[in-house]
Amino acid sequence: MARPSDQLLTSHLRAVSRSFYATLRILPTSIRPQISLAYLLARTADTIADTQLVPLDQRLAALQQLRERIQGSRQDPLDFSDLVPRQGSPAERLLLENCEASLSLLQSFSPADIKLLREVLITIISGQELDLQRFAVSSPGHITSLQTDAELDDYTYRVAGCVGEFWTRHCRARLFPQVYLNDSWLLAQGIRFGKGLQLVNILRDLPADLRQGRCYLPAARLASCSLNPVDLLRPGNEPRLRPVYNDYLTKADFHLQAGWAYTNALPRGNIRVRLACAWPVLIGHETLRLLWANNVLDPQRRISVSRRRVKRLMVRSVLLYPWQGAWRRLVS
Repeated sequence: MARPSDQLLTSHLRAVSRSFYATLRILPTSIRPQISLAYLLARTADTIADTQLVPLDQRLAALQQLRERIQGSRQDPLDFSDLVPRQGSPAERLLLENCEASLSLLQSFSPADIKLLREVLITIISGQELDLQRFAVSSPGHITSLQTDAELDDYTYRVAGCVGEFWTRHCRARLFPQVYLNDSWLLAQGIRFGKGLQLVNILRDLPADLRQGRCYLPAARLASCSLNPVDLLRPGNEPRLRPVYNDYLTKADFHLQAGWAYTNALPRGNIRVRLACAWPVLIGHETLRLLWANNVLDPQRRISVSRRRVKRLMVRSVLLYPWQGAWRRLVS
Protein backbone atom coordinates (compact mmCIF):
# COMPACT_ATOMS: atom_id res chain seq x y z
CA MET A 1 0.00 0.00 0.00
CA ALA A 2 1.30 3.45 -0.88
CA ARG A 3 2.26 5.66 2.04
CA PRO A 4 0.39 9.01 2.40
CA SER A 5 3.57 10.90 1.51
CA ASP A 6 3.97 8.81 -1.65
CA GLN A 7 0.42 9.62 -2.72
CA LEU A 8 0.80 13.32 -1.92
CA LEU A 9 3.90 13.68 -4.05
CA THR A 10 2.74 11.46 -6.92
CA SER A 11 -0.95 10.92 -7.70
CA HIS A 12 -2.20 13.94 -5.72
CA LEU A 13 0.52 16.14 -7.13
CA ARG A 14 -0.31 15.04 -10.67
CA ALA A 15 -3.98 15.88 -10.09
CA VAL A 16 -3.28 19.48 -9.10
CA SER A 17 -0.22 20.43 -11.14
CA ARG A 18 -1.26 19.50 -14.71
CA SER A 19 1.58 20.35 -17.11
CA PHE A 20 4.02 21.33 -14.34
CA TYR A 21 3.96 17.74 -13.08
CA ALA A 22 6.30 16.69 -15.91
CA THR A 23 8.83 19.28 -14.76
CA LEU A 24 8.62 18.09 -11.17
CA ARG A 25 8.91 14.43 -12.16
CA ILE A 26 12.18 14.91 -14.03
CA LEU A 27 13.93 16.50 -11.05
CA PRO A 28 16.59 14.49 -9.21
CA THR A 29 15.25 12.59 -6.21
CA SER A 30 17.42 14.60 -3.81
CA ILE A 31 15.42 17.79 -4.49
CA ARG A 32 12.12 16.57 -5.91
CA PRO A 33 10.21 16.00 -2.62
CA GLN A 34 11.02 19.46 -1.24
CA ILE A 35 10.11 21.31 -4.43
CA SER A 36 6.99 19.19 -4.90
CA LEU A 37 5.82 19.93 -1.36
CA ALA A 38 6.49 23.64 -1.87
CA TYR A 39 4.26 23.48 -4.94
CA LEU A 40 1.50 21.60 -3.09
CA LEU A 41 1.39 24.07 -0.19
CA ALA A 42 1.59 27.08 -2.50
CA ARG A 43 -1.32 25.68 -4.52
CA THR A 44 -3.22 25.08 -1.27
CA ALA A 45 -2.81 28.74 -0.34
CA ASP A 46 -3.79 29.78 -3.86
CA THR A 47 -6.94 27.65 -3.65
CA ILE A 48 -7.91 29.33 -0.38
CA ALA A 49 -7.33 32.78 -1.85
CA ASP A 50 -9.36 31.98 -4.97
CA THR A 51 -12.45 30.61 -3.18
CA GLN A 52 -14.62 33.56 -4.16
CA LEU A 53 -17.81 32.11 -2.66
CA VAL A 54 -16.22 32.52 0.78
CA PRO A 55 -16.11 36.01 2.39
CA LEU A 56 -12.81 37.87 2.15
CA ASP A 57 -12.23 37.97 5.92
CA GLN A 58 -12.62 34.21 6.15
CA ARG A 59 -10.11 33.63 3.34
CA LEU A 60 -7.59 35.99 4.93
CA ALA A 61 -8.04 34.24 8.28
CA ALA A 62 -7.48 30.85 6.63
CA LEU A 63 -4.31 32.08 4.93
CA GLN A 64 -3.06 33.45 8.26
CA GLN A 65 -3.69 30.08 9.92
CA LEU A 66 -1.84 28.28 7.14
CA ARG A 67 1.08 30.71 7.37
CA GLU A 68 1.30 30.23 11.13
CA ARG A 69 1.35 26.43 10.74
CA ILE A 70 4.09 26.67 8.12
CA GLN A 71 6.09 29.01 10.40
CA GLY A 72 5.65 26.59 13.30
CA SER A 73 4.02 29.21 15.54
CA ARG A 74 0.70 27.34 15.45
CA GLN A 75 0.37 23.66 16.35
CA ASP A 76 -3.35 22.86 16.33
CA PRO A 77 -4.56 21.09 13.18
CA LEU A 78 -6.20 23.15 10.46
CA ASP A 79 -9.76 22.44 9.45
CA PHE A 80 -10.75 23.76 6.02
CA SER A 81 -13.84 21.54 5.73
CA ASP A 82 -16.05 24.59 5.27
CA LEU A 83 -14.03 25.58 2.20
CA VAL A 84 -13.99 22.13 0.60
CA PRO A 85 -17.59 22.14 -0.72
CA ARG A 86 -17.00 25.52 -2.35
CA GLN A 87 -14.31 24.18 -4.70
CA GLY A 88 -15.13 23.76 -8.37
CA SER A 89 -12.73 20.92 -9.07
CA PRO A 90 -11.87 17.62 -7.35
CA ALA A 91 -8.18 18.56 -7.42
CA GLU A 92 -8.78 21.70 -5.37
CA ARG A 93 -10.92 19.80 -2.86
CA LEU A 94 -8.08 17.29 -2.61
CA LEU A 95 -5.59 20.04 -1.75
CA LEU A 96 -7.67 21.31 1.17
CA GLU A 97 -8.56 17.85 2.43
CA ASN A 98 -4.88 16.87 2.51
CA CYS A 99 -3.53 20.12 3.91
CA GLU A 100 -2.62 18.58 7.28
CA ALA A 101 -0.84 15.67 5.58
CA SER A 102 1.18 18.15 3.53
CA LEU A 103 2.08 20.16 6.62
CA SER A 104 3.13 16.98 8.45
CA LEU A 105 5.41 16.10 5.56
CA LEU A 106 7.14 19.46 5.94
CA GLN A 107 8.56 18.28 9.28
CA SER A 108 10.22 15.26 7.67
CA PHE A 109 12.91 17.36 5.99
CA SER A 110 16.21 18.66 7.31
CA PRO A 111 16.31 21.95 9.25
CA ALA A 112 18.01 23.64 6.29
CA ASP A 113 15.30 22.44 3.91
CA ILE A 114 12.53 23.51 6.30
CA LYS A 115 14.05 26.99 6.56
CA LEU A 116 14.07 27.43 2.77
CA LEU A 117 10.55 26.03 2.43
CA ARG A 118 9.20 28.33 5.12
CA GLU A 119 10.82 31.39 3.58
CA VAL A 120 9.43 30.83 0.09
CA LEU A 121 5.94 29.80 1.24
CA ILE A 122 5.56 32.74 3.62
CA THR A 123 6.60 35.11 0.83
CA ILE A 124 4.09 33.55 -1.57
CA ILE A 125 1.29 33.75 0.99
CA SER A 126 2.15 37.41 1.64
CA GLY A 127 1.61 38.06 -2.06
CA GLN A 128 -1.74 36.28 -2.01
CA GLU A 129 -2.86 38.21 1.07
CA LEU A 130 -1.81 41.50 -0.50
CA ASP A 131 -3.68 40.55 -3.66
CA LEU A 132 -6.89 39.84 -1.73
CA GLN A 133 -6.64 43.13 0.16
CA ARG A 134 -5.82 45.12 -2.96
CA PHE A 135 -8.80 43.75 -4.89
CA ALA A 136 -11.16 43.55 -1.88
CA VAL A 137 -13.90 45.66 -3.50
CA SER A 138 -13.30 44.51 -7.06
CA SER A 139 -16.05 42.96 -9.15
CA PRO A 140 -16.89 42.56 -12.84
CA GLY A 141 -18.59 45.94 -12.60
CA HIS A 142 -15.84 47.59 -10.59
CA ILE A 143 -12.33 46.89 -11.88
CA THR A 144 -9.39 47.72 -9.62
CA SER A 145 -5.95 48.17 -11.13
CA LEU A 146 -2.41 48.17 -9.85
CA GLN A 147 -1.09 51.70 -9.86
CA THR A 148 2.59 51.50 -10.77
CA ASP A 149 5.23 49.26 -12.31
CA ALA A 150 6.80 49.01 -8.84
CA GLU A 151 3.63 47.35 -7.54
CA LEU A 152 3.63 44.93 -10.46
CA ASP A 153 7.29 44.08 -9.92
CA ASP A 154 6.70 43.51 -6.20
CA TYR A 155 3.76 41.22 -6.93
CA THR A 156 5.66 39.13 -9.48
CA TYR A 157 8.49 38.73 -6.97
CA ARG A 158 6.22 37.65 -4.11
CA VAL A 159 4.36 34.98 -6.07
CA ALA A 160 7.05 33.76 -8.48
CA GLY A 161 10.40 35.55 -8.28
CA CYS A 162 10.90 34.16 -4.77
CA VAL A 163 10.39 30.68 -6.23
CA GLY A 164 13.40 31.20 -8.51
CA GLU A 165 15.35 32.26 -5.45
CA PHE A 166 14.25 29.18 -3.48
CA TRP A 167 14.94 26.86 -6.42
CA THR A 168 18.46 28.28 -6.80
CA ARG A 169 19.41 28.01 -3.13
CA HIS A 170 17.95 24.51 -2.87
CA CYS A 171 19.65 23.15 -5.99
CA ARG A 172 22.92 24.82 -5.03
CA ALA A 173 22.95 23.21 -1.59
CA ARG A 174 21.77 19.78 -2.67
CA LEU A 175 23.21 19.18 -6.14
CA PHE A 176 26.40 21.15 -6.77
CA PRO A 177 27.63 22.80 -3.55
CA GLN A 178 31.29 22.59 -4.54
CA VAL A 179 31.00 23.92 -8.11
CA TYR A 180 32.25 27.47 -8.58
CA LEU A 181 29.38 29.72 -9.65
CA ASN A 182 28.67 33.42 -9.35
CA ASP A 183 25.98 32.99 -6.70
CA SER A 184 24.77 36.59 -6.59
CA TRP A 185 24.37 36.62 -10.38
CA LEU A 186 22.66 33.22 -10.35
CA LEU A 187 20.18 34.31 -7.66
CA ALA A 188 19.39 37.52 -9.56
CA GLN A 189 18.73 35.60 -12.77
CA GLY A 190 16.66 33.01 -10.89
CA ILE A 191 14.45 35.79 -9.51
CA ARG A 192 14.06 37.31 -12.98
CA PHE A 193 13.23 33.85 -14.33
CA GLY A 194 10.32 33.51 -11.89
CA LYS A 195 9.13 37.07 -12.51
CA GLY A 196 9.17 36.45 -16.25
CA LEU A 197 7.01 33.34 -16.00
CA GLN A 198 4.49 35.18 -13.82
CA LEU A 199 4.42 38.17 -16.16
CA VAL A 200 3.65 35.85 -19.07
CA ASN A 201 0.72 34.47 -17.06
CA ILE A 202 -0.53 37.97 -16.27
CA LEU A 203 -0.39 39.05 -19.91
CA ARG A 204 -2.08 35.85 -21.09
CA ASP A 205 -4.85 35.97 -18.47
CA LEU A 206 -5.70 39.66 -18.92
CA PRO A 207 -9.25 39.15 -20.31
CA ALA A 208 -10.21 36.64 -17.59
CA ASP A 209 -8.76 38.77 -14.77
CA LEU A 210 -10.60 41.86 -16.02
CA ARG A 211 -13.90 39.99 -15.81
CA GLN A 212 -13.13 39.23 -12.18
CA GLY A 213 -12.51 42.91 -11.51
CA ARG A 214 -8.71 42.68 -11.52
CA CYS A 215 -6.27 44.53 -13.72
CA TYR A 216 -2.57 43.85 -13.21
CA LEU A 217 -1.52 46.35 -15.88
CA PRO A 218 -0.73 49.53 -13.92
CA ALA A 219 -3.18 52.41 -14.24
CA ALA A 220 -0.32 54.85 -14.83
CA ARG A 221 0.76 52.94 -17.94
CA LEU A 222 -2.79 52.60 -19.23
CA ALA A 223 -3.31 56.34 -18.83
CA SER A 224 -0.33 56.95 -21.11
CA CYS A 225 -2.43 55.60 -24.00
CA SER A 226 -5.66 57.22 -22.77
CA LEU A 227 -7.16 54.01 -21.43
CA ASN A 228 -8.61 52.87 -18.15
CA PRO A 229 -9.24 49.27 -17.02
CA VAL A 230 -12.91 49.33 -18.08
CA ASP A 231 -11.85 50.16 -21.65
CA LEU A 232 -9.99 46.85 -21.78
CA LEU A 233 -13.27 44.95 -21.62
CA ARG A 234 -13.80 45.91 -25.27
CA PRO A 235 -11.64 43.85 -27.66
CA GLY A 236 -11.82 46.69 -30.19
CA ASN A 237 -9.54 48.76 -27.95
CA GLU A 238 -6.69 46.30 -28.40
CA PRO A 239 -4.81 48.46 -30.98
CA ARG A 240 -4.77 51.36 -28.49
CA LEU A 241 -3.41 49.07 -25.77
CA ARG A 242 -0.74 47.51 -27.98
CA PRO A 243 2.13 49.99 -27.36
CA VAL A 244 1.96 49.47 -23.59
CA TYR A 245 1.16 45.77 -23.86
CA ASN A 246 4.11 45.21 -26.20
CA ASP A 247 6.40 46.88 -23.68
CA TYR A 248 5.39 44.23 -21.15
CA LEU A 249 5.82 41.47 -23.72
CA THR A 250 9.35 42.72 -24.29
CA LYS A 251 10.00 42.88 -20.56
CA ALA A 252 8.72 39.32 -20.13
CA ASP A 253 10.98 38.21 -22.98
CA PHE A 254 14.03 39.83 -21.34
CA HIS A 255 13.22 38.04 -18.08
CA LEU A 256 12.91 34.71 -19.90
CA GLN A 257 16.20 35.36 -21.66
CA ALA A 258 17.68 35.78 -18.17
CA GLY A 259 16.06 32.45 -17.29
CA TRP A 260 17.70 30.84 -20.30
CA ALA A 261 21.09 32.27 -19.32
CA TYR A 262 20.45 30.92 -15.81
CA THR A 263 19.65 27.47 -17.22
CA ASN A 264 22.85 27.37 -19.24
CA ALA A 265 24.95 28.54 -16.29
CA LEU A 266 24.02 25.43 -14.31
CA PRO A 267 26.57 22.59 -14.48
CA ARG A 268 26.06 20.76 -17.76
CA GLY A 269 26.12 17.38 -16.04
CA ASN A 270 22.92 18.24 -14.13
CA ILE A 271 20.77 17.36 -17.12
CA ARG A 272 17.53 16.84 -15.20
CA VAL A 273 17.62 20.26 -13.54
CA ARG A 274 18.57 22.00 -16.77
CA LEU A 275 15.67 20.36 -18.61
CA ALA A 276 13.31 21.26 -15.76
CA CYS A 277 14.38 24.89 -16.20
CA ALA A 278 14.39 24.80 -20.00
CA TRP A 279 10.81 23.60 -20.42
CA PRO A 280 9.12 26.58 -18.71
CA VAL A 281 11.36 28.94 -20.71
CA LEU A 282 10.43 27.26 -23.99
CA ILE A 283 6.72 27.21 -23.20
CA GLY A 284 6.88 30.82 -22.01
CA HIS A 285 8.54 31.94 -25.23
CA GLU A 286 5.96 30.08 -27.28
CA THR A 287 3.19 31.79 -25.30
CA LEU A 288 4.77 35.19 -25.96
CA ARG A 289 4.84 34.41 -29.68
CA LEU A 290 1.08 33.78 -29.59
CA LEU A 291 0.45 36.95 -27.57
CA TRP A 292 2.33 39.04 -30.13
CA ALA A 293 0.13 37.68 -32.92
CA ASN A 294 -3.41 37.64 -31.45
CA ASN A 295 -6.00 40.00 -30.00
CA VAL A 296 -5.11 39.81 -26.32
CA LEU A 297 -8.39 41.42 -25.18
CA ASP A 298 -10.62 38.81 -26.79
CA PRO A 299 -12.35 36.90 -23.96
CA GLN A 300 -13.58 34.21 -26.33
CA ARG A 301 -10.11 32.84 -26.94
CA ARG A 302 -7.76 31.93 -24.13
CA ILE A 303 -4.31 32.00 -25.64
CA SER A 304 -2.26 29.00 -24.64
CA VAL A 305 0.27 26.57 -26.07
CA SER A 306 -1.33 23.28 -27.11
CA ARG A 307 -0.37 20.09 -25.29
CA ARG A 308 0.89 18.67 -28.56
CA ARG A 309 3.18 21.67 -29.04
CA VAL A 310 4.40 21.44 -25.44
CA LYS A 311 5.29 17.79 -25.93
CA ARG A 312 7.19 18.59 -29.12
CA LEU A 313 9.16 21.33 -27.37
CA MET A 314 10.09 18.97 -24.55
CA VAL A 315 11.12 16.13 -26.86
CA ARG A 316 13.17 18.46 -29.05
CA SER A 317 15.04 19.82 -26.03
CA VAL A 318 15.96 16.30 -24.95
CA LEU A 319 17.11 15.29 -28.42
CA LEU A 320 19.26 18.40 -28.88
CA TYR A 321 20.83 18.34 -25.43
CA PRO A 322 24.05 16.55 -26.54
CA TRP A 323 24.77 19.33 -29.08
CA GLN A 324 25.50 22.47 -27.08
CA GLY A 325 25.19 24.92 -29.98
CA ALA A 326 21.84 23.55 -31.15
CA TRP A 327 20.60 23.42 -27.57
CA ARG A 328 21.45 27.07 -26.92
CA ARG A 329 19.63 28.09 -30.11
CA LEU A 330 16.39 26.65 -28.76
CA VAL A 331 15.85 30.15 -27.34
CA SER A 332 16.98 33.04 -29.49
